Amino acid sequence: MKILLPPSEGKAAAVAGEPVELGDLSFAFLSDARERVADVLAEVSASEGAFDVLKVGASLGAEVERNTRVWEEPTWEVWRVYTGVLFEALDVGSLSAQEFERAVESIVIVSALWGAVRLDDVIPAYRLSMGVKLPGVGSLATFWKAELGRLNELMSDELFVDCRSAAYAKAWVTPAVKTVQVRVEKLLADGSRKVVSHMAKHYRGELARFLVTENLTHIAEPRQLFDAVQRRWQAELVEPTEKKPGILTLIIPEG
Repeated sequence: MKILLPPSEGKAAAVAGEPVELGDLSFAFLSDARERVADVLAEVSASEGAFDVLKVGASLGAEVERNTRVWEEPTWEVWRVYTGVLFEALDVGSLSAQEFERAVESIVIVSALWGAVRLDDVIPAYRLSMGVKLPGVGSLATFWKAELGRLNELMSDELFVDCRSAAYAKAWVTPAVKTVQVRVEKLLADGSRKVVSHMAKHYRGELARFLVTENLTHIAEPRQLFDAVQRRWQAELVEPTEKKPGILTLIIPEG
């Protein structure tokens, strides 16, 4: 099993540590692509139009300015850098050594800057989202799609549990028949349901943690995944087909 996560917008900057070494990151075949994106990001972030290109407001000026030093900034492990709701729920810092090893092996984070990384890779904090178009690179989702497709060959026997948002899912399209996308719906008092948006990140983080801590990352079939998840949540499964990924819906009671 591979659990696919998006990065978080919020990132913690390391206060000490060596600069990033591309050759030390997982999936070393991405090094050239990573270097290209990082070089352009540093250049754009130093330009007058940086905020417009990066689609951020002036309040994030310090983070944009930090991008200009992407090759010099100190680094931290990925699980320390990403600080958003999903990663708070995943709570890597509280995992046992054995659980952490499983998490590193099974979790892949798709990144607008680094392509794909594991939890124990060391990277600097940065500001870049997958919806950005960089000069000379173009749409990052399109750029990374051409690079990340090779991972499908390296992980041909895996079940992909896709907890990513739409933009990051476009950057690495996994085989539909081996992919289950995770949705979250709230069960209302009247029996109706509505899609959960922001808090879906929390429950996806909880799901990733559950699969790791319960030693379920060996599962390779959607139905087995569904059976396991029902130990914790009310859920529904739409089985994947050759053309369409499956959908695993976690149903969360209101209140």
